[in-house]
Amino acid sequence: MNQRGVQQMPVVQVEMLGGRSLEQKRAMVKEVTEAIVRTVQCPPEAVKIIIREMEPEHLGEAGVLRSDMK
Repeated sequence: MNQRGVQQMPVVQVEMLGGRSLEQKRAMVKEVTEAIVRTVQCPPEAVKIIIREMEPEHLGEAGVLRSDMK
């Protein structure tokens, strides 16, 4: 709770390359939620997780697009 007694919701944003299965995303959301609940001591219902998937041509590493890496 904040200083006014209002429960704040943790929002986690995950940015990753696309291609994971629905089952992998479900497992990640479950594990991340459990970690947040454990560490910030909030109810699971308060945890929000946003998954943003991107194509390899939308990510650069060390000056090279990920889609150009072999």
